[in-house]
Amino acid sequence: MRTKIIVFIVLCAGMGNAFAMPKIQHWQAASGARVFFVENHDLPMLDVAVNFAAGNAFDDGDKPGVAGLSNGLLSAGAKGLSEDEIGRKLADIGAEMGSNFDADRSGLSIRTLSNAEQRDAALHVLAQVLQQPLFPDAILQREKTRLIAALKESETKPGSIASKVFDKAVFGTHPYGRTLEVEDVEKIQRADLVAFYQKHYGAHSAIVALMGDITRAQAEAIAQQLTVNLPAGGANTHIAPVTMAILPSEQRIAHPASQSHILIGAPGISRTDADYVALYVGNYILGGGGFVSRLMDEVREKRGLAYSVYSYFIPMQQPGAFQIGLQTKKAQADEALKLVRATLRKFVEKGVTKKELQAAKNNIINGFALRIDSNKKIIGYLSMIGFYDLPLSYLDDFVAKVNKMTVAQVNDALKRHIHPDAMATVIVGAPEEKK
Repeated sequence: MRTKIIVFIVLCAGMGNAFAMPKIQHWQAASGARVFFVENHDLPMLDVAVNFAAGNAFDDGDKPGVAGLSNGLLSAGAKGLSEDEIGRKLADIGAEMGSNFDADRSGLSIRTLSNAEQRDAALHVLAQVLQQPLFPDAILQREKTRLIAALKESETKPGSIASKVFDKAVFGTHPYGRTLEVEDVEKIQRADLVAFYQKHYGAHSAIVALMGDITRAQAEAIAQQLTVNLPAGGANTHIAPVTMAILPSEQRIAHPASQSHILIGAPGISRTDADYVALYVGNYILGGGGFVSRLMDEVREKRGLAYSVYSYFIPMQQPGAFQIGLQTKKAQADEALKLVRATLRKFVEKGVTKKELQAAKNNIINGFALRIDSNKKIIGYLSMIGFYDLPLSYLDDFVAKVNKMTVAQVNDALKRHIHPDAMATVIVGAPEEKK
């Protein structure tokens, strides 16, 4: 029995070490890039990501779609390497290249074994792709054709229609509200991609994140290798402020789908908002906590009006959307919408309870280990911390702040940031109006 107890203690100690907060190192490379590094020799793997302020919010107003295609074609050919050769070289060494893209950011990542031969081969490809992309015109035409087909298909899907209309209703003419149309894609030329790359992919705006089985000296050399020959860049990395106060609106769009797709929301918070943690916890109770959330309890459990209902904040450089979403049968869409609005209004006016707050804190804190349980997840946090200029202690601070959060702090933040009577509502597949 004593032996079993000792084994249990040792296993628990090992779990504690496995989920310890990563120690983040930070410096600026000679190229000007900012570097964020976590050294970990538990696995013979290396993950690297390089991000730029080059998301679709940086598209010129009259040329939407250029940012996205620039990102998509980075790995479609580089000096000395065709698209097929890039794929073959990475496959031969078991490396994986990926990309990420949103309104704020654009970037590439690579995962490789950390032994020198395979690591160096993978990083050589990534360096070529990042610093000497070709943007081949033939591949651009191919990708434009694919994108146009995808856009046409999205015009038939209620979920896509709802998202597009919702973004316009919440953000108006702000870059976060821009949508991409077929005619926009048709106008894009190779020269547009080259110009965008030269302007937005500069070393001084690059964020390099490294996680894995290398030393600090090796990380310094890799960061310099990946960014030393990037273009001069120099574009403004600041996105225009979002107009926070919007007028209430409701748009009902007919669609043959059997269910109504409903979105409700308004501008929310930025990534650096001082109320981020309070609102994260509050939204967990409202609609971010799955089956333990208020919205799920009221809409699904008590009345069976929807299979799923959710809410979340999308924190960006500027305030992204606060959004509530659900799907329901057309015949009960108005009932469900009325209930969601009433639940939200009561939630903001009355606030969270002490019992709800403690349950939310327990769930968030106890589940946090799963958010940093892989190299891929950690490198995502490194990129976010670097891009949004968050403190290196962000991960530790988040857990500590959640633990210290009070009912008063959460309720105060909810009242200041969520205004139920000033929101945009979009219903695609709306029920027919009663005559």
